[in-house]
Parts: sequence; C-alpha cells; structure tokens
Amino acid sequence: MLRLLATIRKEWLLLLRDRTGLTLLFAMPVVLITVMALIEDAPFRDYQELKFDILTVDNDGGRLGKYIKEGLGQTSQFNVIDSVEGAPVTEQQARSLVNEGNYQICIIIPKGATGAIVSNANKIVNDISRRMGMPENVLPVSNRKDSLHVTVYFDPASKKAFKSAIHQALDNFLTQVETDMLLERIKKQLKRKDAGEENDSMNIQLKAVGLKEQLTGPSQELDVISNSVQHNVPAWSIFAMFFIVIPIAGNMIREREDGSMLRMKLIPGSYLAILAGKMLFFVGVCVVQFYLMMQVGIYLLPLLGLPQLTLGQSFLAAFIVAIGIGLAATSYGILVGTVFKTPNQALNFGAISIVILSAIGGIWIPLEIMPPHMQMIGHLSPLSWGLDAINDIYLRNVGVSHIWGDVGKLVVFAIVLLCIAAGIEKRRLS
Repeated sequence: MLRLLATIRKEWLLLLRDRTGLTLLFAMPVVLITVMALIEDAPFRDYQELKFDILTVDNDGGRLGKYIKEGLGQTSQFNVIDSVEGAPVTEQQARSLVNEGNYQICIIIPKGATGAIVSNANKIVNDISRRMGMPENVLPVSNRKDSLHVTVYFDPASKKAFKSAIHQALDNFLTQVETDMLLERIKKQLKRKDAGEENDSMNIQLKAVGLKEQLTGPSQELDVISNSVQHNVPAWSIFAMFFIVIPIAGNMIREREDGSMLRMKLIPGSYLAILAGKMLFFVGVCVVQFYLMMQVGIYLLPLLGLPQLTLGQSFLAAFIVAIGIGLAATSYGILVGTVFKTPNQALNFGAISIVILSAIGGIWIPLEIMPPHMQMIGHLSPLSWGLDAINDIYLRNVGVSHIWGDVGKLVVFAIVLLCIAAGIEKRRLS
C-alpha cells in the first residue's frame, strides 16, 4: 500500500514540475475544443438553420406557382426570390445565375400548369359523376395531350442529398395542389346534387393519419446531436485524454535512462503496486480532464454564441465511461513507454497514432457519415468506443445498464495492452 501511495505522490510531483506537460494536459484541450466547436459550428448548421435562396420563375401565374412559393417561403430553410435588381427574373437569366453558382436552385413553373391540374381534376370528377349516376353537369376538360413539368435547375456543385430533399419537397407541393383542387370539385359536384339543402358545412378531409415526431427516451429535446458543441466537446475530450500517452511514455523512458526504474524494482515488494499507482494517478488525471472539458461545453462555449452542451440523466454512467477511457488511454501510454527506447520515438509515435485513431474513430467527423468501409474500420478504434458510450448517455439518456458493452471493450483493451507491455518488459530484463 505504501508503494502504491508513494508512486502516486511521485507522479504528482513530477507533473507539477513539468509546466509544459500541465499546459498540454489541461489548457491545450480547452483551446482545442473551443476552436473546433467554433470552426465546425457552420457546417453542423447546414440545411438546418442556414437559408438558401431559391429563384422562381412563375410563367403560369396561377394557384400552383402561388402554392409552391408560399410553401417554400413558410419553411425556415429557403428564401424565395422572383426578382433580381427590381425586375422579374426570366427563365434564361435564372438558368445563367444558377449555372454560375450565384444561386443553388431555380424553379420554373410552366405556363398553363394550374389549368392542366384543373382540367385533370375535372376529368376525374366527371368520371366519378358518370359512374355514380349523378345529374349531368360536365366540367370543362382540356384537350391538351402533352404533359407539363415543373423544371428544377441545380447548381452543378450541389450535393445529391440536397437535390433529393428539394425534389421530395416539390413533389409534395404538386401532390397537395392537385389533391386540394380535386376535393374542391368533388364538394361542388356533391353540393349541386343536394342543391335543395342549404348546408355549407360539408368538409372532406383526405388526410386521416398525420405524422408526429416522438421521443424514444426521457430527454425533452429533439435533434440534440445536430450542433457542433454536442459532437466536439465529448469527441475532443476523449482525444485529449488519450494524449496522456506523451507524459506517461516520457516519464517511463526517463526512469529507465536515469536508473530510477531499476532502483524501484530492487525495493522489496511487488512491482505491480508501482504500476498500479502509476495507473491510478493518470486515470485520475484523465477523469479530471474529462470533467473540465464538460464544464467548457456548459459554461464557456455559450458565452461565445454556441449552443450549451446537453448532459444525460445518468452522471454515474458518465463517470464509469470516463474511468474506462482513462484506463484505455493510460494502458496505451504504458505500452508506448515500454516499447520505445527514446523520448523522441515515443513522442512521435504516440502523437501520430492518436491522431490516426481519432480520425478513423469519429472524433473529427461523426462516424455515421463516413463511407461504409471506413465505418467498419472506425469501430475498431478505442476512441470510437468511448464516444459511442458518451453519445448514448448524453443523447439517448441511457443509464449504467446500457454502457457495459463499450466500457467492457475499453477495459479489455487496457488489459491486453498491459499484458503486452509486461511481456516486453520481462523479456527486456531477461
């Protein structure tokens, strides 16, 4: 027990003497999280809070164009523009502006589009009336045989997902207009049949089942994940915790070089107590790092105009995950310090390997938007396990019972690395 406490005290004194190491462990992660959250705030708001200008050329002047423009204008994502420099935009001008990248979308509503919809609705009502044996009151139908199309032009640089979303929205507008006009004509035809009754309370509702977004957990917020703070604070906190590899490996190599490691091993008692003391101290440092970064997301980032970090319901689960990440990071540092012989080797390998593991593990960008083969590789990164567990707690509001899978992987990872390090050290001594 005394060996364990003495090791913890030794590591504490070494850390206090290393001002640069303290800065790297605590001040630099704060700066990193703040900068990354500010830089990535705009991309995380894409297609959510940002508004896109849509050029509209209404050659029809009827209900369809009005409905499309009103529908797009009512959303929070689009600014509908039908004039440029005070003059109505022409089709040729709109195509040129979109092709040059000045606008991302242009919608051309053809002449006669509303009339074509009315004619089609009349045709359907006439057919229904004939089949039901209703009094003859034929509604006018156009003889036009060719079909009309609402044309959409996209900026050549537009993303495929963005195009699909616009196509879906416009298709919904067209369907709604045609449905409304059809129902209006059906109601008028039914009123003519019952002309003797002065009852104008007829109400035909086509949509009997609606769409409602519901929460799966106890959280009271929707779309919590869709902001830069919610991703960057936990992600870069884990990244900073794994950078504990640098001071751990550096201390171990210096202890071997100056002979203090050999003197500690010659002291009566198990070397495991010394290793356990080193592990406990640096795991504690990692946990302190983690909670310091969470405070940055809660208090500092909102002062810079960013959203506030949303925490989950289970603080115990977050504490357990922080310990698991700390164990994995500390074990990795011990392995690096055991394998390499000079501080320069350990520093270069440790820093670069953590950057690689963070890149493939979803720290830089969310893992779910990576290509499928990269997602498979990313799930092998211990940083990904830690981030998955934190996201489960903060976003899905799970408790202790749901995190053991990811925590178990982190603990097994730590044990395997410690066993490899022990084997290397034993071979070195023999």
